[in-house]
Amino acid sequence: MHPKKIDLGLGRVERVLKALGNPHLNLPPAVHIAGTNGKGSTTAFLRAMIEADGKTAHIYTSPHLVRFNERMTIGSQEIGDEVLLDVLRRVMDANGGEPLSFFEATTAAAFLAFSEHAADFALIEVGLGGRYDATNVFDPAVSIITPVNYDHAEFLGRDLAGIAREKAGIIKDHVPVFAGRQEDLVRAVLRNEAAKHRAPIQFLTEDFRAYREQDRMVFDADDVLMDLPRPALIGAHQIDNAGVAIAAARSLGLSDKSIAAGLKQVRWPARMQNLTTGPFADMVAESGGELWLDGGHNPHAAAALATVMAELQDKTERPLILVMGILGNKDAGKFLDEFSGLASALIAVDIPGSPALSQDTLKELAENRGILAQVAKNLTDAVQRAINTGEALSRQDAAEPIIPPRILICGSLYLAGQVLSA
Repeated sequence: MHPKKIDLGLGRVERVLKALGNPHLNLPPAVHIAGTNGKGSTTAFLRAMIEADGKTAHIYTSPHLVRFNERMTIGSQEIGDEVLLDVLRRVMDANGGEPLSFFEATTAAAFLAFSEHAADFALIEVGLGGRYDATNVFDPAVSIITPVNYDHAEFLGRDLAGIAREKAGIIKDHVPVFAGRQEDLVRAVLRNEAAKHRAPIQFLTEDFRAYREQDRMVFDADDVLMDLPRPALIGAHQIDNAGVAIAAARSLGLSDKSIAAGLKQVRWPARMQNLTTGPFADMVAESGGELWLDGGHNPHAAAALATVMAELQDKTERPLILVMGILGNKDAGKFLDEFSGLASALIAVDIPGSPALSQDTLKELAENRGILAQVAKNLTDAVQRAINTGEALSRQDAAEPIIPPRILICGSLYLAGQVLSA
C-alpha cells in the first residue's frame, strides 16, 4: 500500500483528499516552493520573517533529519505525536486500502492537520519535481522556484529544459512567482510557462537583487533599497535564498523590520552548520579543528559548498578533509569535481539503512580526482581518521607545528540526520 518507489501523478492524492473533505482547499494564504536546491533554506527564511512579524505558519518540508515530526509544523509548532498519528490514521481510513505512496499519505495528512488548526500562513515545499508532485493540488498566494538544476535524474531525466518545465508546473493562473538565480535556458522556460498562466514572474538578478556589502546584506528592487543584516545562514548562496524570500515576504505584506529580524533569527540544520555540540564535535574540538555539516547531495549544491569552504580557507588555512557518504543514484563524481584541488583527503562512510554508493567506489572516484581517500568502519571511525589525516597532512616533517583540520561531513541529508541524532 505504501510503495517506496515514487510514482509521480496527482490522481491518488486527489482521491484521498476528496474522501477527507478536500482539506487542501481550506488553508491560510500559502506559499508553494519548488526548485532543485535552496527550497528548505528559502522556506526557513520565510518562516523566520513571518514569526518575527508576530504571525504563525504551517510548514510542510521533506525529508526529515532526525524525527519524522520535523516534516510538519502546525501554527509554528512542530506537530505532536498525538495529532500526527490521528491524521495519518484518518488518511489510511479514507484511502480504504487503495494504492498510495508514502509521500502522498504524509502530504494528505499534512493538509488535513493544517486545515484543522489556525495559522496566518502556510509554507508548502515540493517533494520532487512540481507538476505531478503530491503537493501540487492547492491554490497558492505566491509561488517560489529556487535554482533549477540536475537531480533525481531517474524521475526527472537529464534534460534541463524538461526539468524546468516540471518545476514550473506549480505556476498557477495570475499567482505571482519569485524565482532564484537561474541559467538562461531555465529562465526562458519559466518565463514562457508563467506567460501561459498570466502569472507575473520576477527573477533574482533581473527584477530584484540581493548582495553582500561588507558585513551587511542589500536587497534592491525597483521600488526599494533595503540595508539589512547579513543572514544567519552561511554562504553566498544563502544571500540568494534570502533575496528570494524577501521578495516573497514583501508580496505577503510582511514589514521591513520583520524581514530584517528574520534574517538574523533563521535556523536551518545541516546547511553549512558549524557543529559545536555532540560526540563528533567534541572529538574535533579536542584536536583544535573545525567541524561542519551539510546535507547537499548534487553537483549544484556541491559548488555552493565548495565556494564557502574556499572562503573559509582564505581566512584561515587548514587541511580540508571530507567525511562523505552519498546515495547511489546521485552524481558523486560531479559532486567531487567541485572539491578537486580544495579537499586534501576524503573518508568514505556508509549510510546504514539507505541505498548508499559503495565506499570503495567513492574512494576510487576521489582518488581519480587527486584526493587522498580511505574507507571508515562508521562515523566515529571516520571523524577520528579525518582528524589524524588532517594533522598528518598539515606538516612536512615532525618538527613543524600541527595545524588541526577543517572537517566537512557531506553528501547526504540521511547522513546529516545520523550525525545530528548521535
